[in-house]
Amino acid sequence: MTAAAVGQVDDSRPGLSPSPSPSPSPSPSPSPSPSLSLHVLDTARGQAAEGLTFTLCRIAEDGARAVLAEGETDPAGRWAWGGAVALTTGVHEFVFDAGAYQGRFGGAAGPGFYDLIAIRFRMQEGGGHYHIPLILSPFGYSTYRGG
Repeated sequence: MTAAAVGQVDDSRPGLSPSPSPSPSPSPSPSPSPSLSLHVLDTARGQAAEGLTFTLCRIAEDGARAVLAEGETDPAGRWAWGGAVALTTGVHEFVFDAGAYQGRFGGAAGPGFYDLIAIRFRMQEGGGHYHIPLILSPFGYSTYRGG
């Protein structure tokens, strides 16, 4: 009896037929266009950032901006791409109007330190879903690529 590699059948044992040859792999289908969502949490208020307005742009190689969407976060602080056209790979940017959002709540801190917050990111071929959380407070923010 010959030794078989882990995960392979030892075809040298009596009564076993040789393994069939693997069928050719199907041609790779075109990658679906990327999808995009965001979620904004307001740590100063301890809740989702409802009504935070933003603009989403595609940034061309020469730096020119093409506006893809203008909107605001829902009561859960979320938004998801539902545009009529598919998103493409390349550089995109969210610009959040943090000053106007935080100015609505007044308080001792006033409207906050940041007026506009720009988050520029790259969507790549086969990148799947892009989820961009924004953690917002009057004097700071944090973001990362979520899942």
